[in-house]
Amino acid sequence: MTDRAGTPAEPDPEPTPDPAPEPDREPGPRPEPDPGPAPGPDGDPDREPAPAGETGAGEPGNGETGAGEPETGAGGGAAGKPRRHWLRWTALGVSVVLLGAAGTGWWFYRKLDDNITTDTTAADELRRYEKERPAAVVAAAQNILLIGSDTRSGDGNREYGRDKGTQRSDTVILLHLAADESSATAVSIPRDLMVTIPSCAEGGGGRTREQWAQFNWSFEWGGTACTIRTVEKLTGIRIDHHMVIDFRGFKKMVDAVDGVEVCLKEPVDDADAKLKLPAGRQTLDGEQALGFVRARKSLGNGSDTDRMDRQQMFLGALVNKVQSNGVLLNPTKLYPVLDAATKSITTDPGLDSLRDLYDLARTMRSVPTEKVQFLTVPRRPYTYDANRDELVQPAASELFRQLREDRPVVVTKAEPDEGAEASSDGKPDDAESPAPGVTPTFTGRNAAEGVCS
Repeated sequence: MTDRAGTPAEPDPEPTPDPAPEPDREPGPRPEPDPGPAPGPDGDPDREPAPAGETGAGEPGNGETGAGEPETGAGGGAAGKPRRHWLRWTALGVSVVLLGAAGTGWWFYRKLDDNITTDTTAADELRRYEKERPAAVVAAAQNILLIGSDTRSGDGNREYGRDKGTQRSDTVILLHLAADESSATAVSIPRDLMVTIPSCAEGGGGRTREQWAQFNWSFEWGGTACTIRTVEKLTGIRIDHHMVIDFRGFKKMVDAVDGVEVCLKEPVDDADAKLKLPAGRQTLDGEQALGFVRARKSLGNGSDTDRMDRQQMFLGALVNKVQSNGVLLNPTKLYPVLDAATKSITTDPGLDSLRDLYDLARTMRSVPTEKVQFLTVPRRPYTYDANRDELVQPAASELFRQLREDRPVVVTKAEPDEGAEASSDGKPDDAESPAPGVTPTFTGRNAAEGVCS
């Protein structure tokens, strides 16, 4: 029990008999004696007791007086009560904002993640031929096959020709990422290169026979898995992952970064490529960029070699644009890039999540632009058909060995006066392997070079 001041009462003493009532008074309740002023907190009886409602007069921190009354008084809990309400509403508001931000972030993540298409058919076919595939030599290095499909099916692709129900690989690039993330080397494989295409599964359930044919037939005959097996047979390099992108996806990627700057030495008017541009430095949108990388008749000498050089130059400029802080550090620009990229690609199961693609992008981000190199596999016109290509040996084998063993590859720009004395790859036809310990050098470019250089 408590006393009237709200402090715990002393234990009741032993009961004693009540004194006899005075004879001249009516029997009834006896008034309690005046206890005098209650001692203060420090035991001083002259100090005023604590106002009702303050802790210390009742149970600690319960906000009530010893008599169980609500807090009252100008100096008590009445002033603290609105303050506590304000703090509660503030905490609730912050919680709602944080939960809303987390929910929005999760929604964006799931949306981007669900955009990605997984190619399980190729994975199943590759597992079937696992024993034939080359082993990875350097586990931490990555080799990714990038395939540009010329399919006319799907929204936005029919305007480039009639859909015949088939597709070929318009562009194939073998991207090698060094284990120490110091370099990225992109090697273009000509679509007209003569190669051995293995027996592959066809869409209707049958199988093709192994045959000697131009490279891009592999994609039409057996899809991604057949192209991967053809590249592995050609190079001896195990392909870890693959990505396939179509016309529409390429255009959306370029538009997402607000275009890519190029430099034209002369005007272009190509109805087949749907391209009409003036000479000089300019920024291409997605539609113009697609025509620029696909044109053969109106740009350069009309060869596939010149077209691949132009593709490499454009991809270097695109890498430069994406790696810029204006894109990567700007959420309003980064999200459209990610949305376009995830919507436009088909990948193997090892790259079919946003986290997987983020890890790949992080690796590319860490590579200096001057170490993002582009080149074409050493080749020359095919002996029996000048409209086809064949590898230049031993230069091609040396390049494949360097990539397979994750060794450095030096890429230099061809000098204008070298064209008359060199083959189409910028190397003499009688090129020999470099001396032991010497890093082989190939003709190409890097992403740091200017578009008009």
